Amino acid sequence: MNGPEEAEAAGAFGKLLDERWSCRAFLPDQVPDDVIARMFAMAQRTASWCNTQPWQVHLTKGKATRRFAESLTEHVRSRPPAAPDLPMPEEYHGVHRERRREAGYALYAGLGISRDDREARETQYLRNYAFFDAPHVAVVTTDRGQGVYGAVDCGAYVTNLLNAATSLGIATIPQAAIARYAAHVREHLGIPADRLVVCAVSFGYADTAHPVNAFRTTRADVAEAVTVIDG
Repeated sequence: MNGPEEAEAAGAFGKLLDERWSCRAFLPDQVPDDVIARMFAMAQRTASWCNTQPWQVHLTKGKATRRFAESLTEHVRSRPPAAPDLPMPEEYHGVHRERRREAGYALYAGLGISRDDREARETQYLRNYAFFDAPHVAVVTTDRGQGVYGAVDCGAYVTNLLNAATSLGIATIPQAAIARYAAHVREHLGIPADRLVVCAVSFGYADTAHPVNAFRTTRADVAEAVTVIDG
């Protein structure tokens, strides 16, 4: 049976999960180097297939982040998405489509953007590639030779990175959107050809006064995700 120490640890972890959210408006303040170092050290404890630890991170800060944002935004404005390194979802069906639409509607409603305001929607879309003005961007890549399981391990790493950041008072948003332009990301950051671009994690301190940061997504009931087989 779990004792009081285990119950306390579980309670603290549950609270951490409840408090994490995706930030879409950041303050310009840089995160101190020692806090960043601690955040990434915590994420490095992520379990991986045969302990291969396939993730590598290209991390920007200061002017490097702004140069990256400007370069990527201009690239997105002038070119259609090229082939991502990892396949994107082809389409969404059933409950997955419903959840995606619910999140999108809530986001735009929170910003006061109507469904038919294409210009405002496009402007908000491009905010992805400016990293929502975050002062730091971590581009996560995986080893090309490890295929699907390398990407799965990187997903676990990203999750731990998000939770580590939350525990340190740092706001985050994971961004798969940048993977649509993997070739440009690779060229700009000097990422080797044997690495596959998985996603970015933009982070910093949240602009809590911005209305977009009042938006939250919902979660399905556990019974919808877990099938118990007994006996």
